[in-house]
Amino acid sequence: MPHHAARYLAEGPRVGIRPFTHADGAEFTARARESKDLHRPWLFPPDSAPAYAAYAGRLIEDPAKAGFLVCEKTDGSLAGFITVNNIVEGAFQCGALGYGAFAHAAGRGLMREALDLVVRYAFGPMRLHRLEINVQPANAASIALARGCGFRLEGFSPDMLFIDGAWRDHERWAITAEMLPARPGG
Repeated sequence: MPHHAARYLAEGPRVGIRPFTHADGAEFTARARESKDLHRPWLFPPDSAPAYAAYAGRLIEDPAKAGFLVCEKTDGSLAGFITVNNIVEGAFQCGALGYGAFAHAAGRGLMREALDLVVRYAFGPMRLHRLEINVQPANAASIALARGCGFRLEGFSPDMLFIDGAWRDHERWAITAEMLPARPGG
């Protein structure tokens, strides 16, 4: 069910970002099921009510995580999601990003707009200094998104993450607060 009167943490011309809620489960899981062909073999978002409840619960309750739903401003429908995981404070002030577009929204530039909003939110209200994205080398769309949002390639990690039954190589991309260009007019 779209949240037409959603309060966004930040918004751009076409999308707004807001926190995950338990009430988003039906729409999120339906979109995840519709998007399996797009997500595989890179991503496995929750596609059942119990899996979503556990996933959203971790994002809502765990202070080392933050979850953002990407909503189309025209009708409030979910276009995708972005998570900040492994948030470390102190001298590091860093988090690891994960994200996925839903099939109906893919290829329209909505995730680029949303990722920019999340990065600015993370460097602003969340007071982080560095964000990282770990991407499988063959995931061209994810690499293009990271590059397009100003992330730099920092390295390669063999057998970094266990995904879809095997340890997978990943490229490491990152951005720091100093790398973020100023927005026009402020």
